[in-house]
Amino acid sequence: MARRIALVEDDPAIRANYSEALRKHGYEVAAYAGREEALKAMKTRLPDLAIIDIGLGSDVDGGFALCRDLRALSVHLPIIFLTARDSDFDVVAGLRLGADDYLTKDVSLPHLTARIAALFRRSELARETQPIEERLERGPLSLDLKRFSVTWNGAPVALTLTEFWMVHALAKHPGHVKNRDQLMHDANLVVDDATITSHVKRMRRKFQAVDTDFDAIDTVYGMGYRWKE
Repeated sequence: MARRIALVEDDPAIRANYSEALRKHGYEVAAYAGREEALKAMKTRLPDLAIIDIGLGSDVDGGFALCRDLRALSVHLPIIFLTARDSDFDVVAGLRLGADDYLTKDVSLPHLTARIAALFRRSELARETQPIEERLERGPLSLDLKRFSVTWNGAPVALTLTEFWMVHALAKHPGHVKNRDQLMHDANLVVDDATITSHVKRMRRKFQAVDTDFDAIDTVYGMGYRWKE
């Protein structure tokens, strides 16, 4: 069965072009012009992946609001921002709201489909019924690889799939430094360094929300990141 992608884009020509291109790659596409109609439809049937523009007509930050709403519906739904807005502020804001990726509209179609495929590969791992390991425990950290849930000192931490695999990559070998390329490989990502940095900052904030003393993720300047032993 074809995977279903929800595309939320207010420009009719751009919406039609992306829809056609994605269908040619074998995806089922449900396209929407605005936030309210998209959210209503996705509450009825959640897609396998969502691609969202930020500015939706007169709703200049409608995509941000939609991302927040979708993340409340599903922690694990892959969400990509695809927008003309390329400021660092917008990128960081999008990732903080729970997006898995942030692309600008000058991205090539092969690059876009590669990002989509990477997110779907990670979703396939989430559906494996018998992963190699079912649980990873590191002190107060507990990762459940069947349910893709995370707790810290028994308190749940709502990580996206991207964040889950990054934490798993770091915590699996405490004390070992993972550079950005290794984190991308382990988390099945194709992103730039700034996006990795934004994900790490957001992960820290989520753990600190349940434990203000959380400091298990070290930045090793010029090298990468490590989980403290």
